[in-house]
Amino acid sequence: MTTLLVARHGETDWNLQRRVQGHSDTPLNETGRAQAASLAETLEGVQLDAVYASDLLRAFETAQIVAEPRGLAVTPVPGLRERNFGSWEGLTDGEIFERFPSARAGPWGDAETQEEMRERVVDAMREIAAAHEGGRVLVVTHGGPVRRLLVECGLDGDGPIGNCALYEVHLRHGRFVGID
Repeated sequence: MTTLLVARHGETDWNLQRRVQGHSDTPLNETGRAQAASLAETLEGVQLDAVYASDLLRAFETAQIVAEPRGLAVTPVPGLRERNFGSWEGLTDGEIFERFPSARAGPWGDAETQEEMRERVVDAMREIAAAHEGGRVLVVTHGGPVRRLLVECGLDGDGPIGNCALYEVHLRHGRFVGID
C-alpha cells in the first residue's frame, strides 16, 4: 500500500480575483506562501519518501516550501496539472458569460474534458504510487485534480477544495481509497 498525501497549491492573485487559471502559470502570492509554510508545519513530523508536484509554478512553489527544509527535491509532473480551460483561462465568470453566452448552458468550449483530465491525473498518481510502493509521498496539485481523485476514491468531490487543503489517499490492490 502506498500513501499519497495530496494537497492543493497555495493562494494566487488569480484565486482572489476568481480568474480561471487552468494551465496558466500563475505564482503564489504572499498569503499562498504563508499557507504553504503552514502546510509544511502540519507535515513537520510526517516522514515523506518523496515530493511531487504539478509543473505549474503555483503547485511547484508550494511543494518546494514543504520539501526544502527536509532536503527533498520536488519532482515536476505535467500530468498533475489543472484542467486546461482553453480560451476561458484568465477570465472571471462574468467575463466568460459576456464573451461566451452559451457558457451558461454548460459547454466548455475548447477546454479539456473532465474525463480527459481524470485519466491524465489518475495515470500520474498511479505512476507516482508505483515508484514508491509501501511509502508515503506528498503530491501537490490543483483543485480540479484533487476533486477527480476524491471521486476516484468514492468520496464526495463536490465541496470546496481550499488552498493547501490536504487529503490522504491510499493505493491498495490497484484501487485508490480515500481517508475521509
